[in-house]
Amino acid sequence: MYSQHKKTRLYTEAPHTLGDIMTEVDDTYYERADAHIGLSNSQITNKVDHSKVSASFMFGAARFNAHLTATSWNNQKEFSEGKDEAIKYFVSEYRKMLVAHMDDYEENFNTYMGIKE
Repeated sequence: MYSQHKKTRLYTEAPHTLGDIMTEVDDTYYERADAHIGLSNSQITNKVDHSKVSASFMFGAARFNAHLTATSWNNQKEFSEGKDEAIKYFVSEYRKMLVAHMDDYEENFNTYMGIKE
């Protein structure tokens, strides 16, 4: 129930419509990610399991990114015209991150899960 990450650049060039908001990993990138993970870990109880917390985490990320996208436009028409591009971007970036973390867990499964070989 902790964050494991390698300090690698996971983002590619953002679409011009989203600007450079998410292209660079800054000095506190991992601290913010770890804070979100820590909050999620603290919500796991006997009544609320990992899967429920994960669903809430994803819902929050989706809502936050919809808001982020909306703030990048001047009006609803521009938002509507750029929405599909933004969705493709976020889905693509999430997939890259998920694949990288799944590969990391595959490589380090026993260590991360506390299994002695």
